[in-house]
Amino acid sequence: MIGIEHYIIVSAILFVLGVLGIFLNRKNVIVILMAIELILLAVNINLVAFSAFLGDLTGQIFAMFVLAVAAGEAAVGLAILVIFFRDRGTIAVDDVNRMKG
Repeated sequence: MIGIEHYIIVSAILFVLGVLGIFLNRKNVIVILMAIELILLAVNINLVAFSAFLGDLTGQIFAMFVLAVAAGEAAVGLAILVIFFRDRGTIAVDDVNRMKG
């Protein structure tokens, strides 16, 4: 039988992959956004697993809110990337510091 420990292990693996994706790849903004989505997915797995384990729907409701925030974050982030690409011609993270001022 699959217990809560298995969900926590899967969630921890996804969280670590997301953090490593952010820290190891600092050149591609799209990969960084996907790594953030992995972190949010790990949080959702934890919320739903503990909600089911405790027999309470609160964690599942919070997971739906996190999904809504993640969708908004992806839409706004990609819109900013499109505008940045139109202006600069590249989406390299190194060029973002030129946006100051």
